[in-house]
Amino acid sequence: MIFILGAFLFGGTYIINFYGISIEGIRIAGGLMIMTWGFSLLNPKESGRKISEEDEQEATQKLDISFSPLAMPLLSGPGSIAAVLGLSSQSTEFTQYVSIFAAILLVAFCSYGVLRVAPKIVKYLGKTGMTALTRMMGFIALCIGVQFIINGITPLLN
Repeated sequence: MIFILGAFLFGGTYIINFYGISIEGIRIAGGLMIMTWGFSLLNPKESGRKISEEDEQEATQKLDISFSPLAMPLLSGPGSIAAVLGLSSQSTEFTQYVSIFAAILLVAFCSYGVLRVAPKIVKYLGKTGMTALTRMMGFIALCIGVQFIINGITPLLN
């Protein structure tokens, strides 16, 4: 997560300039991805399979699945990348880049802590509690995705 988001923080401006991608386009695309993920959490039966059978088999055979199709998109996926690219495109001083990187480190540290205690939380909440929490998080993710799209479209309309 730190490596991927750090790479986009320090090299993202070059990437979007090379491909001629606007920040608004990144925000809209990131918003659509987050909305899709949020919708799949709200309606798990309609969302279907998340990854291919080949990817799932490969992930189960690895000793370390921290960088697999299961883990990477959730911690440093399109929404995170869009946020980092948006912040880095507005940064003008080196101290701003350092602040953004410090925020990435803080989020990574907090994510690690949450993932460490997740099994205990799952036991405590049970199946019904996890279903309710999943639906609430799906709704929040859907709202974040819509806001990303609004933030991408507003400058284009102005």
